[in-house]
Amino acid sequence: MQHLCLPGTDVAYFNIESKMAKLWDKGFEINAEIEKYTVGRDRELDLYLAQDDVLGSMAHITMLESIGLLEKDELSALLAQLKQIYGEILQGKFEIEDGIEDVHSQVELMLTRSLGEMGKKIHSGRSRNDQVLVDLRLFTRRQLRLIVEDVCSLFKELQTQSERYQNVLMPGYTHLQVAMPSSFGLWFGAYAESLVDDMMMLQAAYRQTNRNPLGSAAGYGSSFPLNRTMTTNLLGFDSMDYNVVYAQMGRGKTERNVAFAMASVASTISKMAFDACMFNSQNFSFVRLPKECTTGSSIMPHKKNPDVFELTRAKCNKLQALPQQIMLIMNNLPSGYFRDLQIIKEVFLPAFQELRDCLQMSAYIVRKMEVNEDILSDPRYDLMFSVEEVNRLATEGMPFRDAYKKVGLDIEAGNFTPDKNIRHTHEGSIGNLCNKEIAALMNTLVEDFHFEKIDQATASLLA
Repeated sequence: MQHLCLPGTDVAYFNIESKMAKLWDKGFEINAEIEKYTVGRDRELDLYLAQDDVLGSMAHITMLESIGLLEKDELSALLAQLKQIYGEILQGKFEIEDGIEDVHSQVELMLTRSLGEMGKKIHSGRSRNDQVLVDLRLFTRRQLRLIVEDVCSLFKELQTQSERYQNVLMPGYTHLQVAMPSSFGLWFGAYAESLVDDMMMLQAAYRQTNRNPLGSAAGYGSSFPLNRTMTTNLLGFDSMDYNVVYAQMGRGKTERNVAFAMASVASTISKMAFDACMFNSQNFSFVRLPKECTTGSSIMPHKKNPDVFELTRAKCNKLQALPQQIMLIMNNLPSGYFRDLQIIKEVFLPAFQELRDCLQMSAYIVRKMEVNEDILSDPRYDLMFSVEEVNRLATEGMPFRDAYKKVGLDIEAGNFTPDKNIRHTHEGSIGNLCNKEIAALMNTLVEDFHFEKIDQATASLLA
């Protein structure tokens, strides 16, 4: 039997085998298959939450010392060890050992190995429930920040291309029929503005996420005189989830609403990927995707398939199903905690990186994408200028309905000659893209996240 001793003592008080005991241990052995089934993928998925679990514990024990549940020297020792563990996590050296149930138990085990019984004091005044909740909130707001940064990168690439090709005309379509003149300035710019609306969704999701559930314990609070305002400030939250029952009810709801925001971004990327694949095909030849983002055929030597955007489209369509997955797991649960919520982590935690991959790949392709600047020399697009002729006649005084009829009859008789000079000047049109105004909207939204507040709180905890 292996024992660990604290430095400077001769008491072998900690049995390494006790690491197998669960926090809820009742003195009987559970069925191994049942344990495997109930733990599921928690040990794997909890690695996503490791750094957030440490930060939450640092704030919690700082508060415990302020209300007399820890001594100052205990707090100092615990904080020092937690900072060391945090560093190991960032370096990729942290792991959840065999036999350890989750990240929370692993951190507590590491503290107890180093500091003895003192390490067990970090759990006073909290439950696994609010510990998981605060971990998820910290993780989610951290990931949302990365999503925001990636959305901004794609936004900038789209705006750059919109300005670069603002005067290059292309057909606009309704019902997949050639309709009216459009431009690559409009096409790229449209997706940029779509990301502005998506950013509004991300901001709403971030606001809901950035509230502190710590101190709600198992959902009914604690008899300890916890200072929840203090942990709210220490962790840089905007406010707390005040009602302790609601704090627990927020699990699943927060993930669902964040998933809706992510799905909104995914919808924009998916539609853009579809357009790009279609416009890249020989039947359109509107754009040329970067060669390194295409793949060949095993039998047709001429093929350059837009596989990257096709996979991006599929991944984004999959992400749009995420809110429904979460909703179906949680929508028939009454108030209080249920183990069903564990399954949400399996679909939710990996989704952020999947969306980030799509955003980063899309930004790369948009930056490298080239457009065909001579599309309109093809006579098949001549008729899309018919509305311009109707508007010209109406401007000269002919009633619109009469102008419409005249141009229609000219087309039927083969007498229509297009004037390809476009004179649109109103806001948001071919000649007035409003890209600066759209960029100003985006910048205002991003500034309103106030990420610097989190940076300051985190730096203070780790100082």
